[in-house]
Amino acid sequence: MSDSITAGVAPSSGDEPADHADSDEALIVGAEPSPVSDETPARPPSAGLVDALQVRRNATIGVVAGVALAVLVYLVRVFELIGPVRGTQRYPVVGPEGWFLVLGFVLASATALLVTTVLTAATAYRLTREL
Repeated sequence: MSDSITAGVAPSSGDEPADHADSDEALIVGAEPSPVSDETPARPPSAGLVDALQVRRNATIGVVAGVALAVLVYLVRVFELIGPVRGTQRYPVVGPEGWFLVLGFVLASATALLVTTVLTAATAYRLTREL
């Protein structure tokens, strides 16, 4: 009895056959195959969606806009094109040019992401209105 408990099988009352595998086969023989499988389904191709939403074009426009804005802000700040900055700050390790270069990268990345998202959302909205 302890063998059946440790094997994860409920103890039999004596009326059932000792070998549960044989009794299960008898039940499964007439049954249809199950639609459930262990295989992972293939993902649908997303290239059509990317093309329809013009994501590559929107990303290119976003990157150009982000880099242009970052370069403009970098030039204005580092070369003091609109005048000197009030107050004096310390810029450790890399100096003001280095810090503003890093901030320019962050500004360019964020702007590119924002412009790409807005343009793609506008394209999606336009396509849904055409349906």
